[in-house]
Amino acid sequence: MKEEFKGPKNKWSQIFRKKWFFPALYLSIAAVLLASVIWYQNAGSDVSEPADQRDTEDHYLPVMNDEDAVPVVDQQELVGMPLENTDEAEIVTKFFDYNAEQEDRENALVLYNNRYYQSTGVDIAAADAETFDVLASISGTVEEVKEDPLLGNVVVLSHGEDLKTYYASLEDVAVTVSDQVAQGDKLGTAGKNLFGKDNGTHLHFEIRKEGKEVNPESYFEQPVSSISVEESAAEDEAVSDEPTSSDEVVEPEEDAEDTEDMEQEEVPSEDEEIDQDIDVELDDTEE
Repeated sequence: MKEEFKGPKNKWSQIFRKKWFFPALYLSIAAVLLASVIWYQNAGSDVSEPADQRDTEDHYLPVMNDEDAVPVVDQQELVGMPLENTDEAEIVTKFFDYNAEQEDRENALVLYNNRYYQSTGVDIAAADAETFDVLASISGTVEEVKEDPLLGNVVVLSHGEDLKTYYASLEDVAVTVSDQVAQGDKLGTAGKNLFGKDNGTHLHFEIRKEGKEVNPESYFEQPVSSISVEESAAEDEAVSDEPTSSDEVVEPEEDAEDTEDMEQEEVPSEDEEIDQDIDVELDDTEE
């Protein structure tokens, strides 16, 4: 029996005695451990790294860009009327345009405190003279909410690209500063104010580009990108001195004529001066 087990033991003993056995064993164990560590790391990175990369590339950066671009409205958005039932509303005061017809210019004058003022926007009233919801004409950000003693409650929306819309003569206000509003969102309700008291319950609406008022009627149902300041500086200078009523045209001309007549009466002619000199000489001779 002892002789039967001598063969295998001798073989393993011979293998153990080899110089390469233990280094090979250590290298094999190290390779297995290293392979296990690499597999574990790869298994963890397959779950987390792609997700982090997607969040970084597809989520975080676009969100930052969207926050910077919030005030900028879609340039293809159409400018809407600032109320829902447009068929039941009418423009009771037009935007004053020097190039418009005489009737439209007269309809663009606002009488307040016995003086006429040029309308810088349009006044919109309901056909039944009742109040109505005031809606955002263009998507944007609420820049200002204030109560003006003459214009009533006022809401100002900023749309980027140096474009703003103004909503005045509001009875109630439904938004606050920094609110993001979409086109058609409710801003408040139409009311009354002192400046346009003759129009009763109405909304005063303005569009301003680069700080200058433009005619809202020219851009309703037109792309926002089409809004521009058409008047040049030379045209502004040419019309800046034009009066707002006919009375102001007549009075300066009459004053000018009176001034000329007074000057003519006060300054004697050359013949009159010669006659006066002759009369003085005759008087001296008689004496």
